[in-house]
Amino acid sequence: MSRAETRSGQPSSLRPRRLSGIALSKLLATVGLSPPNEPAGAPKITGVTADSRLVHPGDLYVAAPGATAHGADYAGEAFDLGAVAVLTDAGGREQILTDTGREPPTPVTVTANPRHHVPALAAEVYRHPSARLRLFAITGTNGKTTTAYLFQAALRAAGHHVGLIGTIGFQLDECRLETRRTTVTTPEPAELSALLAVMAEGGADTVVMEVSSHALALGRVDGLVFDVAAFTNFGSDHLDFHSDLESYFAAKASLFTAERARQAVVNVDDGRGEELVRQAWREGLSIRSVSLNGAADYTTLRRRRAARGRTAVTAGTPAGPVEFTLELPGEFNVRNALTALAMADLAGADLGRAADGLAAAVVPGRMQRVDLGAGAPAVFVDFAHTPQAVSAALASLAGHRRIVVLGCGGDRDPDKREPMGAAAAAQAELVVVTDDNPRTEDPRAIRASILAGATAEAGRGRRDVTVVDGGPRPDAIAVALASAGPEDVIAVLGKGHERGQEVAGKMLPFADDDAIREIWRRLSLSGERG
Repeated sequence: MSRAETRSGQPSSLRPRRLSGIALSKLLATVGLSPPNEPAGAPKITGVTADSRLVHPGDLYVAAPGATAHGADYAGEAFDLGAVAVLTDAGGREQILTDTGREPPTPVTVTANPRHHVPALAAEVYRHPSARLRLFAITGTNGKTTTAYLFQAALRAAGHHVGLIGTIGFQLDECRLETRRTTVTTPEPAELSALLAVMAEGGADTVVMEVSSHALALGRVDGLVFDVAAFTNFGSDHLDFHSDLESYFAAKASLFTAERARQAVVNVDDGRGEELVRQAWREGLSIRSVSLNGAADYTTLRRRRAARGRTAVTAGTPAGPVEFTLELPGEFNVRNALTALAMADLAGADLGRAADGLAAAVVPGRMQRVDLGAGAPAVFVDFAHTPQAVSAALASLAGHRRIVVLGCGGDRDPDKREPMGAAAAAQAELVVVTDDNPRTEDPRAIRASILAGATAEAGRGRRDVTVVDGGPRPDAIAVALASAGPEDVIAVLGKGHERGQEVAGKMLPFADDDAIREIWRRLSLSGERG
């Protein structure tokens, strides 16, 4: 695999190695366009991107209008990095002419909607990698990452070479693929096509992908057809992007159409799951249902808590009972495992071997236990950042005195902050409110909203709950650790796998698991731990 470097020395974007390139006129003809001129001996196109920061030498740069700026504003940067052709709209061409003061140094093709053509152009340049892979998609408000890791582990145990695309990053089997991220979960179409080509070139036969509502609404997976699309659950999130919950659900539901998927795995314990089953049936998709509580294709016949927070499961499947022990605690993770098992079954994997993979799976930052040694409380780190996820994470730790450290991200949906605080106070005995990624907001204002929700829930008097403002994240973690006894459990929620904290527009180094170990060490040395 190849990559370009940004000026800071960071990896830009992943590209396959074995590309011979394609003439601009031939490439554009695949979408019904033609360049105004193509000089004799013009270099062939070896890549496509709509992000000037990710340009490689030999690229076609797609300069499209965006929410706050036009891609043509960055055409000079794209030329400097080696773009050999530009696709833009009429306004973009005028902007390029104005900025350069002369005819641009590369052919500029004009079309009304340049962004619309990116998926098809990238697929052509990278030799249609999706046709060489089996593709699996997972969507839902919570559980996408865990289900993706479980499914990857199940397939790998069954002998497949699996690519993974999602929130935590990109992997091919055990190899992490380092690149600059410009989106949180699902890459933009050009980068996604190149990434699929890299995975195919590296020997992958299957790719599992988290598909966010943003990706579906913005067309990032247009042109891809998934062997299986899976639905985990639905709750309130991303209302800073979607106008309301119905628009948010409609974006996710758009994955379950004949245009985008052949088969569906749906959690029918979620009320919205039944809607998706009906839609998928109308679309002609083959459907498999998942439920812990009722009649479904994949369900739990038995489950019990095993040693060290594990869960022993006997799953009912169309092929008969399958047994496995899951490292991850919680009912919701059993459901995630059933979803992964159903996907593996539809992929044709041997279910016994797939179950062995589920038992061995570890998911970074998803109910990840941080081992502090003998005499320490049990501490878990999780990415929970919605009211539903907070409730599920704490429910999985029932049977102990629960301490939760909780924050909310800034510049994101503010309406979920009080409900998240309330969800924490509904189950934990001590709620320590802190900062997540404040971004450009005042951290104290964010904490005040969470505190209001938690305090209101605690004031209902159904349980004895203490709610405190723990301040910045290291201080809040210290409060939680100092307050915990050896039989208590602590859930540090919100950031999960993240290795930085965005404060006042700057990304500062920070990881919950590292901070927990260091603060515990310090408290132990000082004798302050309780």
